Amino acid sequence: MHEAKGFVLASKSQRRIDLLNKIGIKPSFIQPSDINEEVRKKEKPKDYCKRIAIEKALDISKNFKGLFILSADTIVFCSNKIFLKPKDKVEARQFLEFFSGRKHSVLTSVCLFKDKIIAQKNVITKITFKKLTSEEIDEYIVTKEWIDKAGAYAIQGYAEKFIKFINGSYSNVVGLPLYETYNLLKSNKLI
Repeated sequence: MHEAKGFVLASKSQRRIDLLNKIGIKPSFIQPSDINEEVRKKEKPKDYCKRIAIEKALDISKNFKGLFILSADTIVFCSNKIFLKPKDKVEARQFLEFFSGRKHSVLTSVCLFKDKIIAQKNVITKITFKKLTSEEIDEYIVTKEWIDKAGAYAIQGYAEKFIKFINGSYSNVVGLPLYETYNLLKSNKLI
């Protein structure tokens, strides 16, 4: 495993930590940010995701001066409607009903920051869900996998059987596009 040189992961996401570990990368520090992640009025999905990734990096950089900060934000969207983490099982059900038989997008914005933005990559993966029955949604809600997941589902879990088609990066949907992240870190000599 490669211990990164002065690289802080601005995330509490176990999925992001696991993804980095999967490709042999261990951040020097892991520090979740504490920012307001509310969507601004009329904010478009790409603008929102980029802004949140930058704000996470800025927040963490206050305590880690002179170190590289890797931050990311993942959202699910369809047209210009943003689906963040559901508040409760009622909202989770509404999200899944909306995605049923429909195509939607998963966007992750990855930001590398040190005193200023070094680089930012935005990765979109298109997902098509099968038409879900009410019983399938009920079964999924019971798993509680929807908790703390953008769009109310985890591709690497029970919901994988709902995915009819995926176009793009699988790891992006899990929460961190590994190809782009690896190359971002490597090009800045952090691994």
